Amino acid sequence: MAKTLPKTEAVVVGMGWTGSILAAELGKEGVEVVALERGRGRDLQDYYVVHDELRYGIRYELMQDLSKETISFRNHARETALPMRQLGSFLLGEGMGGSGVHWNGQTYRFLPYDFEIRSKTIEKYGEGKIKGLQLQDWGITYDELEPYFYEFEKAAGISGEENPLGGNRANAYPTPPMKETPVTARFKEAAQSLNYHPYHMPSGNLSQGYENQYGANLAACQYCGFCERFGCEYGAKSDPTVAVIPFIKEQDNVDLRNFCNVTEVLHDGTKATGVKYVDVRTKEEFIQPADMVVLTSYVMNNARLLLTSNLGRPYDPETGRGVIGKNYCYQILPGSVGFFEEEQFNTFMGAGALGATLDDFNGDNFDHSDLDFIHGGTIAINQSGNRPIQVNNVPNDTPSWGAQFKDDSVKYFTRSLSITSQGASMPTSYNYLDLDPTYKDAYGLPLLRMTYDYSDQDRNLFNYIGKVTDEIMQEMGASHINERDNLEHYDIVPYQTTHNTGGVIMGSDPETSAVNNYFQMWEAENVFVVGASAFAHNGGYNPTGTVGAFAYRAAEGMLKYREEGGSLV
Repeated sequence: MAKTLPKTEAVVVGMGWTGSILAAELGKEGVEVVALERGRGRDLQDYYVVHDELRYGIRYELMQDLSKETISFRNHARETALPMRQLGSFLLGEGMGGSGVHWNGQTYRFLPYDFEIRSKTIEKYGEGKIKGLQLQDWGITYDELEPYFYEFEKAAGISGEENPLGGNRANAYPTPPMKETPVTARFKEAAQSLNYHPYHMPSGNLSQGYENQYGANLAACQYCGFCERFGCEYGAKSDPTVAVIPFIKEQDNVDLRNFCNVTEVLHDGTKATGVKYVDVRTKEEFIQPADMVVLTSYVMNNARLLLTSNLGRPYDPETGRGVIGKNYCYQILPGSVGFFEEEQFNTFMGAGALGATLDDFNGDNFDHSDLDFIHGGTIAINQSGNRPIQVNNVPNDTPSWGAQFKDDSVKYFTRSLSITSQGASMPTSYNYLDLDPTYKDAYGLPLLRMTYDYSDQDRNLFNYIGKVTDEIMQEMGASHINERDNLEHYDIVPYQTTHNTGGVIMGSDPETSAVNNYFQMWEAENVFVVGASAFAHNGGYNPTGTVGAFAYRAAEGMLKYREEGGSLV
């Protein structure tokens, strides 16, 4: 029998970037908040021994335990989905700070084109250009989001310079760009010689010491190269456990609880009444009543919790109706690996977002009239710090084992560079999330089932952008460039990117979206679902900067709802 606890004004589920920002913003306005995180607490002391590639980079010490909860996966509806038994394609964070602890720190703003993608594409190219794509505008514009972008950049202390092809900025980045290196300089020179517009990557690895609006002091990056999959023991990476959560702990009206796994949103069919959660240590069940329920967990967890709670209309790919689980998207990752026979680079040094990038082939910054795809992707070189187990670039003709493999691995460890692209992912009717009819988690609840595969749009984008990255690599002076494999079917086994989006998408029409532009559910006005789950497609960038902007927009909406009630739009 679940024990019912005293009612609170707001319960926040998940304490990554979005949850910590919302708890802080609501808390400072006097809102009584219960903040629930199913993993353990963390602070800088937990990161003092993280320079262990095997433990953290390969064995995923900071990630979700798939023996308790995972997802099932299939490429197509005609296949039987099977559980993902070990982390691969993406890495799900768990514990205080969520994925904000182990990310690299690349912090972009989505382009103005992204938020009005359907209307802008049709206006310029006609409706035939989006045939086969389930596109929709997001119900908000870049200009409306711009101040919220900056609020997040202030909280995270982002280091950067203005994107010459991005949306307008009202303010410079809080801290200057990171250091220029021979690698980033080489990329910029090559790109400029091809008449492109490179700039320094916006970084959550700070170029200098900085104090944010919550009184947190973030340190300057040491360029140790242990960012992605690791916490930063210097406190020099934008991380909720450093930037926001200490402020939350000082608020008497915010109750921060660890080891609380929320299993259900309780509701009466029109409004939520609270949540049910399990203490993962004692297995006791609790009911936390609340005036507002705020879901700020990871993409898949937000969608799954709504589906298992029977809140919102599940998406049906056969009819196109329903919204929960709709428009799951990922990213398309063309790129080039180049080898330099006569040069060496100190690529074992770096930081998660120490890089240079360009947006000449992102969004609608280039003409698509004669192309068989829309959108594009950012193109970058990133000196994140190559580690010896995880990074092993060798030419295509090198055997996969034996003496030559060993020799080439050592030789090219400092003689290879990679240019990458984060290609946008467009939604289709057959890429979606729902509940698995067979497999269950440790609590007896259905697993989330992912149905996802690449489309012709994805393959055409991949081939086009890959030729551009080859061109830049050639201009950088590579002796030879590896050939890319063709993009055929999505494989969930090898790591690609932890940039999953969709499933609880935003928009201006309740028939085609789950939440409005304050992230308030159309079908339950006191439920707010915040995060990359709201993305109606995935753009050509890391999602974190846009997710951070969403958090501040949502906080404003929740405070407005607290005062006025009702639908906010």
